[in-house]
Amino acid sequence: MLPLIVTSLILAALPARLFRSNLRAYRPAPRPAGTPDRAPDSCSILIPARNEESGIAEAVSAALASRGVEVEVLVGDDHSEDRTAEVVRAMTQDDPRVRLVAVPKLPDGWNGKQHACWTLANEAKCPLLLFVDADVRLAPDAVARMAAFLAESGADLASGIPRQETVGLMERLLIPLIHFVLLGFLPIGRMRRSRNPSFGAGCGQLFLARDGAYRTSGGHSAVRSTLHDGLKLPRAFRAAGFSTDLFDATDLAACRMYRAPSQVWSGLAKNAREALAAPSMIVPMSTILLGGQVLPVGLLAMACLGWPRPWGRAEVLLAAAAAACAYYPRLAGVARFRQPLLGAMLHPLGVLLLVAIQWHAFLRGLLGRPATWKGRPAPECRGADSSAFAPGQAAAAINRSHP
Repeated sequence: MLPLIVTSLILAALPARLFRSNLRAYRPAPRPAGTPDRAPDSCSILIPARNEESGIAEAVSAALASRGVEVEVLVGDDHSEDRTAEVVRAMTQDDPRVRLVAVPKLPDGWNGKQHACWTLANEAKCPLLLFVDADVRLAPDAVARMAAFLAESGADLASGIPRQETVGLMERLLIPLIHFVLLGFLPIGRMRRSRNPSFGAGCGQLFLARDGAYRTSGGHSAVRSTLHDGLKLPRAFRAAGFSTDLFDATDLAACRMYRAPSQVWSGLAKNAREALAAPSMIVPMSTILLGGQVLPVGLLAMACLGWPRPWGRAEVLLAAAAAACAYYPRLAGVARFRQPLLGAMLHPLGVLLLVAIQWHAFLRGLLGRPATWKGRPAPECRGADSSAFAPGQAAAAINRSHP
């Protein structure tokens, strides 16, 4: 029993240690200096939208409320079947900063979102490009602060995870794991010292890019077939020789990704094949997650019950330490990222569900069933192999890195 307990402690302690270190490195965007001679560059806010009638007006209004920087807001209507275009068209009459862009027919080999983003970028007029999903609500100072972060860091592409609004139980169990996977398995210090594409990572809900670097790297056209621009866009920038960075976007934007348990499952599954559920990642990552986040709690419960035989003091203490390490990132996320306490307390259940989603996506891939989103199947992801950043790669780098 002791070797199993020690193994679970190691698997729990490594991401807990890196998460703690990353909490310092994953810093909020700074306040802009505000001096007239150092005003932030103007920014094009680009919002791809397909069937977003219920929330697009709120997203555009939040973008227009940006302070401290000149903005234009471009909404790409991606063949919506509802009133998305009508809502935005009415807003263009009230504010000339708003433009409605009709996204052309989806070409073969393109994912819908990447095509819409590429179309919007080609219509943009400003030196900074801010890509936001239609369910993201920007704070008034968000654009100016993100521009200040880009200037301070020297990065060509920057991203952050907005505050995730969660309502249902599935949302509270699974959505906070976005922070856990990013900060528990990517050494941010090492990422900043390297332009190796394998350390590229971001959140597809929110990307700020310099226009020149975006076009030189190919931008979304370089990742046209992917469903997971959160990983692949930073990788494309790094492959072209540009730097990418991460900032804490908790107080800059808010987002409610999904509104039903089925949406949570299918939404996380659609990206899985290019990350945790990639063929070379599925087994090691399942082992790391189950062994480091679920097993410690099970072992501690067994120790408390004295099953299958009375436990020694050292075994109990080691099992308790492993469980504490497993819970630390989630409890820290409650305090730092305003995550729900219920989801943190049920952390092992959330991880079990996450692993189940990865295997569901993996098996669907083996059966040749394409992922679908908003009524469209995903294109074949040629070249979308597991060499893109996935937590397993970063986990292997934890022992070598000293962020």
